[in-house]
Amino acid sequence: MSEDSRYEAVRSRDARFDGAFFFAVSTTGIYCRPSCPATTPRRRNVAFFPTAAAAQGSGFRACRRCRPDAVPGSAEWDARADVVGRAMRLIGDGVVDREGVTGLAARLGYSARQVQRQLNAELGAGPVALARAQRAHTARVLLQTTGLRAAEIAFAAGFASVRQFNDTIKEIYALTPGELRAGRPGKAARGAPPASHGTPGVLPLRLAFRGPYAARQLFDHLQRRAITGIEEVSGEPGARTYRRTLRLPHGTGIAEVDEATGDGWLDCRLRLTELRDLTTAGQRVRRLFDLDADPYAVAERLGEDPVLAGLVDRHPGLRSPGAAAPDELAVRAVLGQQVSVAAGRALGGALVAAYGEPLPEPSGGLTHLFPRADDLAEASLAEIGMPGSRRTALRTLGAALADGTVTLDAGADRDEAERALLGLRGIGPWTAGYIRMRALGDPDVLLTGDAAVLAGMRRAKAPTDGLAARSDAWRPWRSYALHHFWNVPVTGPVHPRPSTTESTGP
Repeated sequence: MSEDSRYEAVRSRDARFDGAFFFAVSTTGIYCRPSCPATTPRRRNVAFFPTAAAAQGSGFRACRRCRPDAVPGSAEWDARADVVGRAMRLIGDGVVDREGVTGLAARLGYSARQVQRQLNAELGAGPVALARAQRAHTARVLLQTTGLRAAEIAFAAGFASVRQFNDTIKEIYALTPGELRAGRPGKAARGAPPASHGTPGVLPLRLAFRGPYAARQLFDHLQRRAITGIEEVSGEPGARTYRRTLRLPHGTGIAEVDEATGDGWLDCRLRLTELRDLTTAGQRVRRLFDLDADPYAVAERLGEDPVLAGLVDRHPGLRSPGAAAPDELAVRAVLGQQVSVAAGRALGGALVAAYGEPLPEPSGGLTHLFPRADDLAEASLAEIGMPGSRRTALRTLGAALADGTVTLDAGADRDEAERALLGLRGIGPWTAGYIRMRALGDPDVLLTGDAAVLAGMRRAKAPTDGLAARSDAWRPWRSYALHHFWNVPVTGPVHPRPSTTESTGP
């Protein structure tokens, strides 16, 4: 995208590019999102940056009107499999705050100097600056939505000291923490989290997304698979709330997300035992709900296919759900092999009841955390009611996740992870591909032999022969094509062909 194209996006206040780039104005010293409602500056006064951190590093402060720090993340980081994309996903998960740049580099398999150089070259900011921008956003959310003391917020957001917290907030927002809190956004502030209504221990968030968002289909997907004890969905379609437990780096949490969408966001509430986990918890919920997707780019590419074009029109903004806990998703994929979705869900409930970690205090139907991988590695699994070969596969997977043979963290190398999964007895192409799509958030996976995909294609009158070659035209968004075929309504009797897949359902 040229700078002239970016400026045209700014002139037209095109929200499609919010998060894809930022612009700064030399005469005011502020940086904004492309859709900022303020008067468009003259071209000669505008500079463009790939990240908010790069704009901050050049001395610009965040616009108080459009709140550029609250935009959804760039879909580019999910699509890219290189070191920059992997690094951005890990930074979003809070790895730099927890492990430093050395820890980030070790996870990526590069030296700290190489990582610093590559991020600076492409993004205009290194890992420390990128993490700092994220900490500032977390601090602003806590300042404006909680009654926590400034010192508590500083450490919860990941700052090393209160002085560092004060200096960063003043540099980025041109306000002291006290002034930022006193100027809590009103109802009209775009993307601003709601002011706290005094519910103790609850952190309200507005999780931004771009473009249309097919919330009903995503909530349907999660509701059909909700495992008793760790997940629950309440309410009627259109007004449902999804709740689940979270195992986090410093403690545990409960996330609640409402189906009803605001003006470009989903309302979320987090209950955390450790406030230091706020950034990580928020990012994991974002991945589960695929909130950084670019539905415009997906629609443009898939819309070139005559069959998919109609499906895209039917469900604009259809998402490809990710996972709040990658290891958990991998275990659930094995539980779902060669059984229906309902049967896989029942097996998951039995596994949680037998091996899950009870919450100190249940919350509604949420009673447990999902079992740890190392607990499953040595478990008999006799209580689960699965064939012996499947129990062996589950233990093998648990051991591989526990000892690092298989790594499924936010920055995992997707090709390497898939090869490692396929090297485990009992895991075949369907399971490895499904884990790659959901646990690793790969937007370009198509399970070509999946019975439900083929059935959906036949209902949509799409040819199924030569699917692997034909689907090349859908790259890099084949995961979304898969979900469109899964969502083709059953309008009459369907007679699926015999399948060689490991699962009878999506």
